[in-house]
Amino acid sequence: MIDPDQIITKAEELIRRVSPEGRAAARRRRERRQQRMMRMMRRMFFVTLAILVGAVVWGMISPIGGTGVMAVALAVMLAWVGVVLFTAEPEARVEELPQIAIKALPSRTEQWLETQRPALPAPANRLLDQIGVRLEGLAPCVQGLDEKEPAALEVRRLVGEELPELIRGYQRVPQQLRRQGPDAQLVEGLRVVEGELARMTEQLASGDLDKLATQGKYLELKYRGADD
Repeated sequence: MIDPDQIITKAEELIRRVSPEGRAAARRRRERRQQRMMRMMRRMFFVTLAILVGAVVWGMISPIGGTGVMAVALAVMLAWVGVVLFTAEPEARVEELPQIAIKALPSRTEQWLETQRPALPAPANRLLDQIGVRLEGLAPCVQGLDEKEPAALEVRRLVGEELPELIRGYQRVPQQLRRQGPDAQLVEGLRVVEGELARMTEQLASGDLDKLATQGKYLELKYRGADD
């Protein structure tokens, strides 16, 4: 028998993917992959060039012979493996978000949110797309912030602490209890976060840092976890 909930979930997921925010999220994921690939290719090129130059210098001093050629080839392969491992972006962990540099906080938070999608209901995922757009707009605005500025502390509180805790609190609720209220509460909390991010970005872009620091609001709706 076909489960109506599964049909609704798949339909909502399809709507999310074709929405402007969903397409923007997919674009950002492609851009991050392309940027990692370009960094990897550049590093491979320069490390290979350095090894070949070293081999030429070695050959000018003494013939390298077949064994030397094999050693150079092995060195190139090992260097490529090292580049691939070094270029791989570490998975964003929620424990690191409160301490991460403010300049990298929006992008790292968005990457962490991407890993949480499978555990969230479809309406929440649509809001994550909108929050991702807000984080993308916030990123250039925090580049010039000093870590100790009140405005930076306000951004860190919302992006690195309140938002992750809202999602983690929802995930602590047993699966069978989530449709009794937590789903709606999570969606409403994410909606509040999205509005707060819009306000922060606008005030940072206008340079009104004092207003941002003094008018910060805590989440109006925040799920407290399974015990509540």
